[in-house]
Amino acid sequence: MSLCKDFLREEEHVKVFLKSLYRYVFDDLYEHPALEKDVTELQKLYQLRRRHTLDHDSPHRNSRALFHQLSLKENGLRSRSTQRENKEVLCRVYVTMDSYLSAKVRSEVMAQELLQAVAERMDVPASELILVAITYPGGRLLLQPQDKVFSNSLRPVGRLHICRKDLGEVMNPFTDNSEMQQRTARMLNLNTWDVAVALTNFDWTIFNSMHEQELVYFTFNRHVCSSHTMPLELLLQRCNEVQLWVMTEVLLCPTLCKRVQLIKKFIKIAAHCKAQRNLNNFFAIIMGLNAAAVSRLSQTWEKVSGKFKKVFSELETITDPSLNHKAYRDSFKKMKSPKIPFLPLLLKDITFIHEGNKTFHDNLVNFEKLHMIADMARFVRECQQDHVGNGIAQKSSSEVRAYTDYLHVIDNQQTLFELSHRLEPRA
Repeated sequence: MSLCKDFLREEEHVKVFLKSLYRYVFDDLYEHPALEKDVTELQKLYQLRRRHTLDHDSPHRNSRALFHQLSLKENGLRSRSTQRENKEVLCRVYVTMDSYLSAKVRSEVMAQELLQAVAERMDVPASELILVAITYPGGRLLLQPQDKVFSNSLRPVGRLHICRKDLGEVMNPFTDNSEMQQRTARMLNLNTWDVAVALTNFDWTIFNSMHEQELVYFTFNRHVCSSHTMPLELLLQRCNEVQLWVMTEVLLCPTLCKRVQLIKKFIKIAAHCKAQRNLNNFFAIIMGLNAAAVSRLSQTWEKVSGKFKKVFSELETITDPSLNHKAYRDSFKKMKSPKIPFLPLLLKDITFIHEGNKTFHDNLVNFEKLHMIADMARFVRECQQDHVGNGIAQKSSSEVRAYTDYLHVIDNQQTLFELSHRLEPRA
């Protein structure tokens, strides 16, 4: 319980077990006074509340009228509401049908606050914009300034779109050449180390708040919606979005020479992420550059200098999946903690353990399997350990944070390929 905290507290079977355990220990206290220390520990551990009640089944009924009962339900609700107020989520705000801004916001964020932040990122006056939620049956819900964007289950009220007040799209990044030139110039002006620091700080904040138990919940209860796995899901979503962001930036760059500069810049950012021990973003950037829509740009890659191609080739070696990602595993093992692993591979490993081994054999628990899963959870805890005391986070400029905290992403693969063929038509 001290390890898993709220993970176990919300399980109905565990509630019953804890209540029974406490009753038995308390009843045995009459004949075994040495258990008093254990009762005290149970009170602390399970957040027991003292109540003046009479338990007719207890040997203490003639000597004591006090009985301590679990108030798990009340404590659990209080704990969850506090957590929900403090939770941060990745919010997708679509600016066209195919592209969105990804922003980390509080789960309690109001529509006006989100609208203002997105307007600043897009350099559009907030007074000209509205926030619309597209509900899944196809209806449109106009969000008022004080409306909450997220429900109690931490899901958005619908697919969020930023529109002009005439309900038209805010911008079309595929035809507005001046906007594309401007966004490319802004990216090229950012310091690569600062960008890597900002990306790492973003990931570390989430990863450091992740409980290793999330791996178990995510693997065993994948089809059950649970707020317990929110940080883990955020990191997976962020990894995917960074990959798409790299592709988006390169494919929205209209001129060849600047596209070459962008690719070189992303190679440097990937190298810096590796140096900062952030392998989650490192993999995402390399995969973005290796995506078919980007890698097919032969004219662009030909202009990349041999020096950068050599660096990229060395970085690619670490992402080589052969021999069960041996290159990555060996490299990551040598890195000191704290460090951020490549989360999709970690989940692949634990899923393989879970699905490749039965939990029970002849009605007996397969402890060998559970030991292997425990090793995976222990691995996460070791990655989070900070022996120096300053974590993995570093200072980054507000300009860079404003850029990396609101990534502009195109999430439609067909659109990305159309952009790619527009830049370099098929021969």
